[in-house]
Amino acid sequence: MISRKPARTGLLATAVAGLLCLGTTGCEGDGDEEAADTAVAGTQLCGGEAVSAQASKALKVITGSSRFGTTAEKSTVARAAADLVEAFPIPTGGRDDVCRIYTADGTPDFAIRVTWGLADGPPSGTPAADFTVLKMGERTLAAANRASIRFACRSDRLFESTRVAHIDIGVERWGMPTEPEGDVEALKDAYATVAHSVSLAMAKELRCEKNGGLPERPVLDPA
Repeated sequence: MISRKPARTGLLATAVAGLLCLGTTGCEGDGDEEAADTAVAGTQLCGGEAVSAQASKALKVITGSSRFGTTAEKSTVARAAADLVEAFPIPTGGRDDVCRIYTADGTPDFAIRVTWGLADGPPSGTPAADFTVLKMGERTLAAANRASIRFACRSDRLFESTRVAHIDIGVERWGMPTEPEGDVEALKDAYATVAHSVSLAMAKELRCEKNGGLPERPVLDPA
């Protein structure tokens, strides 16, 4: 299982402040304010362009929280797009991180991994039984603990701009496998909404023609 978020230096400051309060009056709080100060809204995650307001609400459906720890400075859609441009046209054969999302301190532990990959063509084969197929991009798959979108991108940022990149964006619960808790259909919609938001941000960052065929708002009706 992956570790919880890295320890924050603010915890040391909180401990020191607590010692200074001993024997005095007027000291308030028990560390909750410190945790609140370091938490961010969903729209601030992954570089601040990846998660729309609608996707931020979807993250609350998934995690049960609207407060999150900050994502790494370099864990952004812009950085992932630059890595994708460098990798193209060779399929990656796997997935690389866009970012990882953690709930804030003082809330139940929950981790989400957001990934990108380059495929060698349009999707084929039959999806697993727990997936619902949605009408976004080349194919969107949504389950109660993950979602993925593949879309086609032609862009002047890519080597040989006449060639098409087939890009996978994935959003999944990270860590030890657990049974999804809550309304399965609501969770599918939520994961698909976050995957759409990141995919659209990636398409715009790459300057894909017609945003890679992605709609401006997520389409959650089954195909």
